[in-house]
Amino acid sequence: MFAFFCMVLGMFMAILDIQIVSASLAEIQAGLAASSDEISWVQTSYLIAEVVMIPLSGFLSRALSTRWLFVGSAAGFTAMSFLCATATTIDQMIIYRALQGFLGGGMIPTVFASAYAVFPREKQPIVAPMIGLVATLAPTIGPTVGGYLTDLFSWHWLFLVNVVPGIFVIIATATLVDFDEPDFALLDRFDWWGLLFMAGFLGSLEFVLEEGPTNDWFADEAILFFTVICAVSSIAFFARALTAAEPVVDLRAFLNRNFATGSAFSFVMGIGLYGLTYLYPLYLGRVRGYSALMIGETMFVTGISMFLAAPLVGRLTTKLDPRLMIGIGFAGFALGTWQVTGITKDWDFWELLVPQILRGTSLMLAMVPINNLSLGTLPPAQLKNASGLFNLTRNLGGAVGLALINTVLNNRWDLHLVRLHEHVQWASATAVERLGNMAQAFAGLGSDAQSAALKQMAGLVRREALVMAFADVFFLLTFLFLSLVIAVPLMRRPAQPGAGGGGH
Repeated sequence: MFAFFCMVLGMFMAILDIQIVSASLAEIQAGLAASSDEISWVQTSYLIAEVVMIPLSGFLSRALSTRWLFVGSAAGFTAMSFLCATATTIDQMIIYRALQGFLGGGMIPTVFASAYAVFPREKQPIVAPMIGLVATLAPTIGPTVGGYLTDLFSWHWLFLVNVVPGIFVIIATATLVDFDEPDFALLDRFDWWGLLFMAGFLGSLEFVLEEGPTNDWFADEAILFFTVICAVSSIAFFARALTAAEPVVDLRAFLNRNFATGSAFSFVMGIGLYGLTYLYPLYLGRVRGYSALMIGETMFVTGISMFLAAPLVGRLTTKLDPRLMIGIGFAGFALGTWQVTGITKDWDFWELLVPQILRGTSLMLAMVPINNLSLGTLPPAQLKNASGLFNLTRNLGGAVGLALINTVLNNRWDLHLVRLHEHVQWASATAVERLGNMAQAFAGLGSDAQSAALKQMAGLVRREALVMAFADVFFLLTFLFLSLVIAVPLMRRPAQPGAGGGGH
């Protein structure tokens, strides 16, 4: 169990680093003298590289063994973390972050596969909540941890914090983990074309989803180019995966109904997990004017809720139908987002308290049984490949969710601005009276008082339109999670949940 705990720590670091820089991009930009267009690649490069490695890890784990894949991933991740802290230019940072994401991505699905292949059925109520907690807690507290480290020390510590735990994970995994044996013969049949097509497909997809909302989608030539690359590569990848003797990714796990349905649920859970980790800080920063540290302190409620819910969820997995737990989790998530559809410019910690508690507990209630039903019903021989695919769906769900959220938020913001401008005009007595009161407040500016009042009025209109757009996005998420409650019966409850031990 201790060896597995060390692996979980490595997975925690890899997932945490997806979001740990999000609250500190301004500080990194200043430190590296980067432009506003360049700095987003500190996060994008990590995501693109990681999304390629996650499905590839199944093949590499069979070829190299769980131990040596994990040791190599942890060593590479730790080394790149140190190099990120020493970067002096934005180009260096982007390269190091891409390598950090690619190498660290191998740790995430390896932990999931080990949890269901190594531990016997009676250990699952302990192991499953542990990995479910890490998979959901790490991205949730990422901005909080990043904000604290940057505020107390400097942005360099976003990466240096990985070095000592990383060395510990490397040593512990190399000496304690012995779950399986390598099959080096697989490397002789490695499908390089399959890897190339998969990288083109997933890398281009991640780029399009990350950059699309801010670059007007297909009106941007780069977005259009990578969309074409994505489409062509996806066709070639699936053709290769279905016809190659030893495909780089084995898709047969999707023939299992529970795995296919669970992957779809995991995809939508990714929208909720990463989408709300993005939405709440965006509202608190742009509307409430919170600092990164204040946002982190407000968001910490969700992390505490997950942590406290984990042992309860572990006990419930032995007593309740897992499908019932999934349904309650989705319903709780929908209730939490429904409560936020009444959001106003004055909402702060206390108004967001109950929605965040519902989010945290609901994520755990749904995530753990989804993992159990999806991976716990597969034969051990398929677990390594399936784990990569399963984790990929969650990451892609997050990417699609962020693209959808940003697009809807921008479109609805424009729509509400138009509608508010129709009401806030010279023909509106209320608007004219409010403008006059503002002008009086700026009376000390003399002739500039009217201009200052108009500017403030325009800012108020934009803020109100933005808040209304936030409410629309939360309504959309509510509908999305309610629809999943209806789909829960598609999953079968296994006769014997969990997996047998034995180190497959």
